[in-house]
Amino acid sequence: MTGTLYGLGVGPGDPELITLKAWRILRAAPVIAFPAPDTGPSFARAIVAGHLPGGQEEIAIVIPMRVERFPGQAIYDDAAAKIAARLDAGQDVVVLCEGDPFFYGSFMYLFERLSPLYPTEIVPGIASVTAAAAALGRPLAARNDVLTIIPGPLDDAAIAARIAGAEGFAIMKLGRHFARVRALLETLGLTDACAYCERVSLPEQRVLPLAEAGGEAPYFSMILGYRGAEAAIRGRSVASRSVPFPESSA
Repeated sequence: MTGTLYGLGVGPGDPELITLKAWRILRAAPVIAFPAPDTGPSFARAIVAGHLPGGQEEIAIVIPMRVERFPGQAIYDDAAAKIAARLDAGQDVVVLCEGDPFFYGSFMYLFERLSPLYPTEIVPGIASVTAAAAALGRPLAARNDVLTIIPGPLDDAAIAARIAGAEGFAIMKLGRHFARVRALLETLGLTDACAYCERVSLPEQRVLPLAEAGGEAPYFSMILGYRGAEAAIRGRSVASRSVPFPESSA
């Protein structure tokens, strides 16, 4: 009998925002795997560091953090082989996933390779979009509103078209695209309807009106906008929620 593969959503960053189910599985698994940059520590592992019981085998899936393309298929092939060896030995393996495993998560590439061969369970986590809305204090959408999630690297025409078809929208993966996206929203007359959210749920969180956001944006940032008719959403002041996230006790 083989072990079980778990895709474990660990939330946006606050260690207290993992679910009870994720905590239980995390502490019981003999092996944990997690994405890690080629420079610096793993963010996913840092989120759960205080919950680890100790003595678990750790598999770091090193993914280069750079603009140019890297041999991603080879990286996930190698990681899948390492994980498969533990599963074949009857050990459960937990793969840590920032946010939710199936929301822009790299776990999908391991899931593609391993789920046809091994028992697999997905444990959903709090996604950054919902965490950002909570920090902002403004709902994402209501009633029959359409909510659209837009990757920042898309070109201006594609972003504008997707915004035009939605009442609520979130633009993610800003990073080096922030200045261009902000300029586009200004052209569309939507600056005042948007908020900028950075490192939500972490002590260094920033949440403020888009008009007040300047400089560069990190990868862990997004813009939340609303152009619908719901008065309960349109009437919410962005500036009133520009406060730090309470520091976790974990």
